[in-house]
This record gives sequence, structure tokens and C-alpha cells, in this order.
Amino acid sequence: MHHAKHLAAATLALAGATLGSAAQAGETLPFVLNWFPTADHSPYYYARQQGWYEEAGIDLEIESAKGSGASAQQIAIGKSALGVSDLTTAFIARGKGADIVAVMAVYANSPQGFYWRKSVSGITGPEDFPGHTIGNPPGDAARVMWPAFAQAVGIDVDSVNFVNIAPQAKMPSLMSGRIDIMSDFYNGHDLKVNEIGDDMGFVAWRDIGINPYGNSIFVNAEYLAENRETVAKFIEITQRAFDACAVDHDPCIDALMADVSGLDRAAQMDQWLRVEELMSTEPTRTVALGYLDPAGLEASYELVEKYFTLEQPFAVEDAYTNEFLSEDIKAPTP
Repeated sequence: MHHAKHLAAATLALAGATLGSAAQAGETLPFVLNWFPTADHSPYYYARQQGWYEEAGIDLEIESAKGSGASAQQIAIGKSALGVSDLTTAFIARGKGADIVAVMAVYANSPQGFYWRKSVSGITGPEDFPGHTIGNPPGDAARVMWPAFAQAVGIDVDSVNFVNIAPQAKMPSLMSGRIDIMSDFYNGHDLKVNEIGDDMGFVAWRDIGINPYGNSIFVNAEYLAENRETVAKFIEITQRAFDACAVDHDPCIDALMADVSGLDRAAQMDQWLRVEELMSTEPTRTVALGYLDPAGLEASYELVEKYFTLEQPFAVEDAYTNEFLSEDIKAPTP
């Protein structure tokens, strides 16, 4: 076990050195998304299309991971210098030794929600969840954090049955009756409204008192130490891109659509407006777009610490920095 830890540390150091030399040579900057690209990722594509990264000497290479756990791990081992991960998921990974640092919040509100069909399930609210089925992938953050939700709404943690459903099968499974409830991110809310209509039941986690930070940008700590200037440029451009998309999201969705196949433009336009809601909190509107609020981060850490065993507890102030954010740029008011 001791040997494995040394090996992991050596691997991380080697990965960091590889990333460091890559940046200094002016090669690509690998950036990993938490999932396949959708509206919430459009600012990266827009800034790249506009040549903003290139002007700063950054050749941004965008990759996709299958979930925040996977993206956090990819950043930690140095396969990607930076990337997007759900903050609580990344904190769990850090508690297992993943040396990654948050440098910008995207979702300052939790995007987590549950959806159901009222007429078929008989569910009027979370208090009616017991005895029903919830569909989502095994590693889904909503399943991982379920004990927190159950306690918040006053139901037994073992009172529901989870059904393994691929992300793209959630809605068909709900509509066919295979599952009673599905978990999903709020940025796709309009798709559910259109599909289910007035029969839709919905609860947002943030409305029942569970509102940890969601998707945030993380950097490999070794890479950050050796390439502070590159990280500073990347965040400066990315924050500016999110601001530009908030002002006019048409060209941002166009940039996304030009690079990613299989997306519905109208759905992505709707999604972006929900993304703006998730980006907007009192601190991000008054301090800076992307601001990581110390009190909010402590609350997110406490939530993780309560429901998970952190092998390596850490000081929250070591896990984030706001140093690269411009306070001249504020989050939109939806």
C-alpha cells in the first residue's frame, strides 16, 4: 500500500512535468469536459472559434469524460491540465488523494433535480418517493448524494429502489413507466417541460436546502505550480467568454454546433438560459462571475464530509483560488 502511494505520487509528478513541458513548448493545452459537449460548454468553443485562446498562446484541445468522477481523475493524473468537474465529486476525489484545485465556478447553484409524471406515479412531492424507483447511472452524483437528499426531505435512505439507466435512456424509461422518477440536471429542464407537459413533477435540490457548488473548473495542482501564467490567461479568457455568452448566446451556440454533431439548436438555446440561472448567485453577481465563495465552499465540504469517508481530509482553502478572476466581470441576473 505504501509502495502504491509512492508510485501514485511519482506518476502524478511525471504527469505534471509532462504537462509543464508541453505548455512551455507552446503545444496543446488539454482541457477535459465532465460529459459530452452541450450549452454549458459553449463558451470554451466560442472563445476558441474567436481565436482568443490562440492569441494568448494557448492551443486548446477539448476532450470529453464520462462524468465528473472521470474528469476529476483525468485532471489529477495529469492527462488533462484543466477541466470541468462537479465540485462535490471533485472534493470526494481530493479526499482520496487527487491533487486538484478549483479556479472558477460555473454552476454556483446545484443543478440537481428529480422529475416524475404525477398522474402515473401518484407522487406530489419528495415525501411520496418511498416505494418508488429512481433511474440514473450507477455513478450519478444524484445517487451518490442521495443520503443528503433523503435526510433533507425526511424520508428513509433505503425507501427507494435505484434502477441503472444510461443517461440517454432516462426520459424514454420515465415515459414508458420503467422508472417512476429520474434525476437530471436543471439545464435540460425545458426538454422535460416539452415532453411531459402539465403532468410533470419536479423538485430542485437547491430548493430543499441542498445547494453545493456544481460544475467548476479545476486544474492539476502540479501544473498550476509550474504554469501559473498559462492558467491565468486561460481563466481570464474563459471568464470573458462566459460573460460574452451571457450578453448574446446566439454566436456561442453557433460555435458549439459547428464543432459538435447531434445537437438540437433550439434545445441548446433553451439550455443556456437555464445555465445562466445556475451561474447566478449573490456572490457571483456582486464579486465576480465564477467567484468561489468561501462560505459556500465550506458548506459543500461539510456536505461531502458528512456523507463520505475522506481518506485524506483537507483544508478547503487549499482546494481553490479566486486569484485569476476579474472582479470587473459579474454574473448575469437571470
